Amino acid sequence: MTETDTRFMALALTLGRRGHGNVWPNPAVGCVLVRDGRVIARAWTRPGGRPHAETEALAQAGEAARGATAYVTLEPCAHHGKTPPCAEALVAAGVARVVTALEDPDPRVAGRGHAILREAGVEVVTGVLADRAARDQAGFLLRVTQGRPFVTLKLALSLDGRIATATGESRWITGPEARREVHALRARHDAVLVGGGTARADDPALTVRDMGIAHQPVRVVASRNLNLPEAGQLARTARDIPVWLLHGPDAPEAQQAAWQERGALLMPVALGQGRLDPAAMLQALGAAGLTRVLCEGGGQLAATLLGAGLVDELQVFSAGLALGAEGTPGLGAMGLDRLAEAPRFTLAEHRRVGADVLHIWRR
Repeated sequence: MTETDTRFMALALTLGRRGHGNVWPNPAVGCVLVRDGRVIARAWTRPGGRPHAETEALAQAGEAARGATAYVTLEPCAHHGKTPPCAEALVAAGVARVVTALEDPDPRVAGRGHAILREAGVEVVTGVLADRAARDQAGFLLRVTQGRPFVTLKLALSLDGRIATATGESRWITGPEARREVHALRARHDAVLVGGGTARADDPALTVRDMGIAHQPVRVVASRNLNLPEAGQLARTARDIPVWLLHGPDAPEAQQAAWQERGALLMPVALGQGRLDPAAMLQALGAAGLTRVLCEGGGQLAATLLGAGLVDELQVFSAGLALGAEGTPGLGAMGLDRLAEAPRFTLAEHRRVGADVLHIWRR
């Protein structure tokens, strides 16, 4: 690995992140083609997952790709799907060298992309900025290896950890800059997940607004009995922007039929300890292709996911006000008796957002 390899891979990673939230179930890949020290093409996976980054970059470069080096954030695919394998496309274009960050764990690839390149005489260098790439690809990697998406839990709290007053008033604890940051966060995820209690209390739209972004995340609600607002924003817009409902196997048939009629996708999941099993919920979302899910509460759903060890990243917006013990806590009961039982995270970043502070914690 050279300093040049690191520099161009960093650029490829930056490009790849542009696909977060709109390429699932495919990985968000970036690709940079370099010849004689000059960038001749740059690309990332397009919305919907195709075209792949490599074929986009090769199309940009044309004949100039012959003899170039390709920097790709994930091993080029090796299987025939809706498009030919990217590894074969790189060989056919005459690329002389391919530098990748990670091997693709997908059983259809898993080293075969690198093997195709090497067998054709292409020099292959792997593992460049692998740690950064693994963080960027965490959702795709988790779905392939564990069957579930990456989960980000967002909390907007008062200084004393409250999300609402005793009367339920919660708009707005954080300021407009923090709320805009949340919309950007939604845009970088495949789906936004809330519990049934939040859907009933807040009637949220769960959409990305005022960001100049066309695509919308899937709206997911976890509600065992599907007792959700029948005239709320989600019900009114389910045919326009996807609404997926995670529900128990015992949800009333009338409710199931009514939500299907509104255009929602119903996803039955198993129960555990009297509520929807959190692992089963995420397995269902992973099976449906989701790689990155943003959970926006409520408190009980957040506590359940944390307690099950299924939160990968916490994004906590802290506001400069206190609501007191009578306010609604940001997390529901977790049944912890000892500090050793509490889930722990490592602080990755903190910064000011308007009048509030954002803390990002990772498992």
